[in-house]
Amino acid sequence: MNDRSHHAPLYEALLAYRESGNRSYHVPGHKNGQAYRRMPTKTEGEGVRVEDAIPSGAAVSSEFVGQKTVKGEMDHHSLRSSGTPDMAFMDMMRMDVTEITGTDDLHHPEGVILEAQQLAADCYGAEESFFLVGGSTVGNLSLLLTICNEPGSVVLVQRNVHKSVIHGLMLAGAKAVFLEPWVDAASGLAVLPSVETVQAAVQAYPEAKGVLVTSPNYYGMGSDLTPLAEVCHAAGMPLLVDEAHGAHYGQHPQLPKSALSCGADGVVQSTHKMLSAFTMGAMLHVQGPRINRSLLRQRLAMVQSSSPSYPLMASLDLARRHLHVHGAEAFTAGIAAVEAFRRGLAELPRFRLLQPAQPCAAGYTAQDPFKAVIHDGAGVLSGYRLQQQLEARGCVPEMSDERYVVLLFSLGSTMQDAEHLLRALDEIDQANRPGQELLPQPDSGVGMTYISTWNNLENAKPFSDPVPFSLQPVLEGDMSSVSIEESVGHISSEMITPYPPGIPLVYPGERITSAMAARLKLLSQEGAKFHGAYDPRLQTLKIKKDGVH
Repeated sequence: MNDRSHHAPLYEALLAYRESGNRSYHVPGHKNGQAYRRMPTKTEGEGVRVEDAIPSGAAVSSEFVGQKTVKGEMDHHSLRSSGTPDMAFMDMMRMDVTEITGTDDLHHPEGVILEAQQLAADCYGAEESFFLVGGSTVGNLSLLLTICNEPGSVVLVQRNVHKSVIHGLMLAGAKAVFLEPWVDAASGLAVLPSVETVQAAVQAYPEAKGVLVTSPNYYGMGSDLTPLAEVCHAAGMPLLVDEAHGAHYGQHPQLPKSALSCGADGVVQSTHKMLSAFTMGAMLHVQGPRINRSLLRQRLAMVQSSSPSYPLMASLDLARRHLHVHGAEAFTAGIAAVEAFRRGLAELPRFRLLQPAQPCAAGYTAQDPFKAVIHDGAGVLSGYRLQQQLEARGCVPEMSDERYVVLLFSLGSTMQDAEHLLRALDEIDQANRPGQELLPQPDSGVGMTYISTWNNLENAKPFSDPVPFSLQPVLEGDMSSVSIEESVGHISSEMITPYPPGIPLVYPGERITSAMAARLKLLSQEGAKFHGAYDPRLQTLKIKKDGVH
């Protein structure tokens, strides 16, 4: 293990800054929280409280007129009445710094950020790692903007991708050849494109700049990416992987292999999703000669803030250190919790658990054990209704669709979490008894009704013709609004994205099929939330008027 792996250089630099007691003559304007600590406040019956101006590294003190000094923190009533944040938040402000001597620069790292990123590369098995302060979104954008080095670049893209990938195609002015994903017959859920599909697309479009896939999907489903990497590399193309939900992969024997270990060239991970970083904290890992690193740095500077959050970056440093120090043991408690949940669920046969069939089909060979995906085998509760009933009992799932509920465990989960969830499901079972025997597990025909991330392709080809993307908007006068039923056969002027999981069902310029329209109507009736829709209730869609290209 690297001798420095127990250190968190960026986090330690922020601690040193906080403890220095230096006065700030730089941004941010809250001056390490001093703007709030100096606020005069008036509480009922106590007169006026005035806090002395204090150095950022000194202890916080409060003085009341006619009252003795209170050290450490204000009472909650005073905080609410004054509009002052609580002390924990203000203490974090003392580490909210900018690019000054000793804190380095994300866009030209030479000190603690460089060292922190090098330690991350060592931890995750990359040649080079980059901290992302805008989530996996900016990682996907930067990768596409890097490989698409000329207008009209062709990229082979799995159709059921996150909306950030579609946005990256727009920004790059690229052409996407959409790859049809393989669908698990038992669950009806789309996973990865098959090796055969990728091979055929690579042969049909040898000029393509690369292949981009998502693994695992939002439900924790995936397979070994090694064959895909081999196909791409034989054609001289990089394999890019949106591994937003797999930052923990490869870190424990019971977890699936990471995309990097399978040979992927560029991998985006949301460190905040399944590990312990703050929300928006993510990483981009690269290896091999197929990605222009210099251009990638330029693209990252384009899509990331020039004033990144230092507490957020420090949380990435700490998340990496946690893995470096504890290794696989970091996941012991979380795995014990999810295994206890699985054992308890076996005593509640009504609620079925998603897992690969035996023998495993080629497209779905790995399930993230921390993604416990359940549904009501009695067919009484939809995923949305089951989520509502769980939330009423103090259990907040990650997401739901019309059939499934995704329950996310992690290295931070406890046995108490598992026990609380099992009690809630037992109560739900008792309160929602079916009037008949439990329905059998649906066969592939029934399962296909419940496709949540399907790509809507309705032809025999495993991949589409090239679809051009651009930032050119459709003018208001070139659009019309129609009902969902009337939209069939027309070209969409908007991107409709159920969120979560953030996978567009329709993108601008796509012809709306009867299957799309039926799916949109079903999701709307079930109460799904949508990003990007002109009509938030999704009763109507914007389409291009006839003759508009």
